[in-house]
Amino acid sequence: MRTLKLQMHLSIDNYVNMERGGTNFKWDHEVIEFCVDNLDSVDTILLGRKTAQELIPFWDQVATDSSHPDVALGQRISEIPKVVFSNTLTEHPWKNTTLIRGDMPTELSKLKKSQGNDILVYGGASFAASLIQNGLIDAFYFLLNPFRLGKGVTLFQPNDDVQLFTLIKSMPFPCGTVLLHYHPNQP
Repeated sequence: MRTLKLQMHLSIDNYVNMERGGTNFKWDHEVIEFCVDNLDSVDTILLGRKTAQELIPFWDQVATDSSHPDVALGQRISEIPKVVFSNTLTEHPWKNTTLIRGDMPTELSKLKKSQGNDILVYGGASFAASLIQNGLIDAFYFLLNPFRLGKGVTLFQPNDDVQLFTLIKSMPFPCGTVLLHYHPNQP
């Protein structure tokens, strides 16, 4: 079975973005290098519709700009096939992209059982939260940023279930961001 990896930036107070969008997430060369390396085992990028509408065009543009400091990451993201989960889109304008519709847990379980390498999820907060609530994430890669947003959109939604995680790796970056790589413990 394919591993579904979630990579998300978080503020130190557990917000993935502000209520009206926007962040101050810390990127430096080492964070970019980690993001490129984290794609080495990945042959599919999974996105929700809202994130796909911004992320795919942005990284496709970065990939073609040799002067952009993140060109290597842009090229990797652009070349990897993307799967966008949406029950509202019937077609899309993006190259190298497939749409999946239907019951999310069922459809993504099928995707995880299909042939291939790892699948990497680049948020949206609500999409990632749904994946977490449905127990579909196999590995968490949190990039914890050294600032507090105070309010905004959280990744983990309140529920009655306690979930334990095993820390696989932690790694600080010079910009102050810290990678926290966890696997969820099986119940």
